[in-house]
Amino acid sequence: MTVFEVWAPKAGAVRLDLDGNVHPLRGSADGWWRIERDAPNGARYGYLLDDDPTVLPDPRSARQPDGVHGRSAVHTLDPSAWTDGGWTGRPLAGAIFYELHLGTFTPEGTFDAAIGRLDHLVDLGVTVVELMPVNAFDGTHNWGYDGVLWYAVQESYGGPDGLQRFVNACHARGLAVCLDVVYNHLGPSGNYLPRFGPYLTEGRNTWGRSLNLDGPASDQVRRYIIDNALRWLRDFHIDALRLDAVHALVDRTATHLLAELAAATERLAAHVRRPLTLIAESDLNDPRLITPRAAGGYGLAGQWNDDLHHAVHTAVSGERQGYYADFGSMSCLARTLTHGYFHAGTYSSFRGRVHGRPLDRSLVPGSALLAYTCTHDQVGNRALGDRPSAYLTDGQLAVKAALVICSPFTPMLFMGEEWGARTPFQFFTSHTDPEIAAATASGRKAEFAEHGWPSEDVPDPQDPGTFRRSKLDWSELADPARARLLACYRALLALRGQHPDLSDSSLKHVRVDYDERSRWLVLHRGSLRLVCNLSEDPVRVPVTGFSLLCWQPPTEGPTGTTIPAHSFALLTDSPSTAKSAVTEPNPG
Repeated sequence: MTVFEVWAPKAGAVRLDLDGNVHPLRGSADGWWRIERDAPNGARYGYLLDDDPTVLPDPRSARQPDGVHGRSAVHTLDPSAWTDGGWTGRPLAGAIFYELHLGTFTPEGTFDAAIGRLDHLVDLGVTVVELMPVNAFDGTHNWGYDGVLWYAVQESYGGPDGLQRFVNACHARGLAVCLDVVYNHLGPSGNYLPRFGPYLTEGRNTWGRSLNLDGPASDQVRRYIIDNALRWLRDFHIDALRLDAVHALVDRTATHLLAELAAATERLAAHVRRPLTLIAESDLNDPRLITPRAAGGYGLAGQWNDDLHHAVHTAVSGERQGYYADFGSMSCLARTLTHGYFHAGTYSSFRGRVHGRPLDRSLVPGSALLAYTCTHDQVGNRALGDRPSAYLTDGQLAVKAALVICSPFTPMLFMGEEWGARTPFQFFTSHTDPEIAAATASGRKAEFAEHGWPSEDVPDPQDPGTFRRSKLDWSELADPARARLLACYRALLALRGQHPDLSDSSLKHVRVDYDERSRWLVLHRGSLRLVCNLSEDPVRVPVTGFSLLCWQPPTEGPTGTTIPAHSFALLTDSPSTAKSAVTEPNPG
């Protein structure tokens, strides 16, 4: 027997339409309606509320074979299909993340096709595959942040069974899986949740109405979110969740939703006997997110660190527009490498106010902050979706990679970054509602026009060509220049795994020397020195008596070491470890 249950507190009557047969449900005082019926996997069903003849999909639907506007399908994962019984998981400390979009990672854009590229990630040195959202959204292709049925897996990717096969394949190769989830808003098309109950409030964030986390009847909304998170971790064997834009979660209760979710995740981890990790995306620079609950924080394991991205990107590229305005100096880069946040109770000119709060470096390890040179946001939210490889030399790309991978933070790569992919990653949608499609396209153009971009240059997100252009071109790996940059990434990641000084996540053990005018920087990591030249000319850096580990052979003199323009050298004071040096010519 299958239990059909739905929370619809305002409905006077709820009926189940199961393969065309209608059955009344029994209601209870808590707003839940239930019934048991024989229903095999694949049976189609939906709910009828009061006298409305529209059959609505289940808010907790496990599968949507006909899209988010269609009927739900009964679905249970086959427990015998799991092959990862020996998987013990991976903690955040020591991990290397790789963010990818399932639909553009391969030409086919499916879980099964992505499995065919996992060995590339293993060879690269990746330990965690981070999937952009795969919950059900309207249409066939989307970034994933327009999801409306959070419990279902997008059919065009391969549905829930495809995700199960993908997780099995990752775990078989020693790769953990992190899934991006969105609990701060719902997509504009196919959102039927308000028909069932008060899931949303009148408050708004960047993407629309906010989730009802602290108003009347919010207990069940919070349960909906937490149950969803636990479903990914428990039923799909996912190892970590990336929580999208948690600054948009409006919660005034005594126990914040994030703290409640962290506690529930910790309990589940004890039960399944493997690490389960929660990672926040936040622009608040609020250390409470990653401070242990015992110390008054929310107890999340990690957080994306945009400040480090901004500091590295601006220092290397010279860009200063928009929110980059306060970044770009060598002192800013040094401060962020040693303290995690740059804005930590300091004035932000972009916001026009003081922003952030300092991290307690004795309480929060550097590994709790994820560092990256680009992400789906930092690439895709540029007007043209152009990657750094479109406007930086390979030498500059290599310097950015070295700063991130040799930092005390947890490195994360964005798909194709490792070889300097030339394909863009643009914003794309496939809304089936013509009005929403038109509004999305015009809104995107207007947004960038306000920032000085010609509106005709902004790709139409509804144009299928925008989606096709964003797919990785794996044939680029045959280009010798791409292969050299890939070798650089592989060498850096291998050295991070070989040298404890590079995996040491204590921010107190990090020291940075720099010269603002000459634009060189030395990152001290125990017995290792990462020497970077961010200028257009060779510079002499006062570092001597070290052996090369990687990458560009420097020229050492009695008073220092000369580093070529837009280059780096990873040096060691231990000659024995220098035997593993990688000394290919520096890209660019």
